Amino acid sequence: MAGQEQAAAAVAGWQRTVDAAWQDQRTAGVRPAIIDGRLATDAPWAARLFVNGQENCSATIIAPKFILTAEHCVADPGTYTFHVGDLDQTKGAEATAVNITKHDKADLAIVELDHEVPGTYAPLGNPDAVAEGQDVQVYGWGATNNTEPESQTQSQLLKVADVEVSDTAGQDYRGGAAFTATRGDGITAGGDSGGPMFARAPDGSYVQVGVASTSDRNSTTNYTNVTQYRDWIKGVAGV
Repeated sequence: MAGQEQAAAAVAGWQRTVDAAWQDQRTAGVRPAIIDGRLATDAPWAARLFVNGQENCSATIIAPKFILTAEHCVADPGTYTFHVGDLDQTKGAEATAVNITKHDKADLAIVELDHEVPGTYAPLGNPDAVAEGQDVQVYGWGATNNTEPESQTQSQLLKVADVEVSDTAGQDYRGGAAFTATRGDGITAGGDSGGPMFARAPDGSYVQVGVASTSDRNSTTNYTNVTQYRDWIKGVAGV
């Protein structure tokens, strides 16, 4: 019980920090209008995925031993490792995958780690957290432009961009339920796959509602709708 209370307090403290940063950015009119939006200021649940030591995708830690990412990020054989809990992809707690559970229809995968990673875990949203026309935030370490090879333009520091949900009945890479969103101050690119979409729910909480699946690198992106797969996630990761 003490551990649960500490985790709840950590999430509450993180959300207060996010609230303050969100208001500061709106007041300042931050709209840099580039592919990678702006640098994130607080994302303790963020995880960078490496395959055989090479930066590959983005992800979130949702429980002490479980990472949520896109299925297509872990589709090939290899050694999967993570840096967890730091805005700088070269830092953070290191952990290695020991088991990967893939959804049979959606572009979702849950990775079990070789040890527990303490910290703040991404709170997952319910279906009422997102509506068409809503501004949401997407996070990732992916490419910073669409004019050079994406493998050469990965961001060392975590990015965040505002996008607008244009369709709550979209499809992800594998035909699963997804949110379609249009570019706001940025758009996702290669390397952002598996990263989260966060939304402000009606109760004021800031929750993860999506996982990056596809993007045209220009105006439109699709995020697997996490809220529709909560039962599956709970069955694997317990949250």
